Amino acid sequence: MISVCLVDDQNLVRQGIRSLLDLAGDIRVIAECADGAQAVQTIPQIKPDVVLLDLRMPNMSGLDVLQALSGRNELPPTIILTTFDDDQLVLSGLKAGARGYLLKDVSLEQLVEAVRTVAAGGSLVAPMVTQRLLAGVGRIQNQFSSLEQPDPLTERETEILRLLSGGYSNKEIANSLRVAEGTVKNHVSNILSKLGVRDRTRAVLKALELGIV
Repeated sequence: MISVCLVDDQNLVRQGIRSLLDLAGDIRVIAECADGAQAVQTIPQIKPDVVLLDLRMPNMSGLDVLQALSGRNELPPTIILTTFDDDQLVLSGLKAGARGYLLKDVSLEQLVEAVRTVAAGGSLVAPMVTQRLLAGVGRIQNQFSSLEQPDPLTERETEILRLLSGGYSNKEIANSLRVAEGTVKNHVSNILSKLGVRDRTRAVLKALELGIV
């Protein structure tokens, strides 16, 4: 059973998402938070498998929540809930440690698959807003410690990085390239090391900023 914590200041949004998740047999909402301060206090105590987090909340924003929990190494796998006008905030959220993002009017199938993917250690991309977000990479103020060109990636590493940017899991990449999953994991580790980042989401964002993919 995958445990989920919902964080959104709008009661109707929380009710709607909870109703969708209740239809999935393997997902259970164990807590709801109506603001960021409550989330920062609750999440480390209940340790959910996945957090669904609104970015735009009064007092303490979702971005503040990400930064606070990430800074204490208490951030569970987190999916940002977003609307079309949140481009720059979403990019900041991804850089602060979120695993992906979804539109608030997401379908049942998309929501359940996203929660399962992130709970299993993957990341995800919502196709409808991908292009707007990628365009936003060039607009947002860079927050990486360095934009120096990293050690060159091999042709295979670049190929895998492009698949990572599409939200594919190690297993899906291995099947696509017809190699062992362990081989893909080794390549991903090399990619993270060369780019100087600690997770797949940051690797994709940095590669986009550097023009590698």
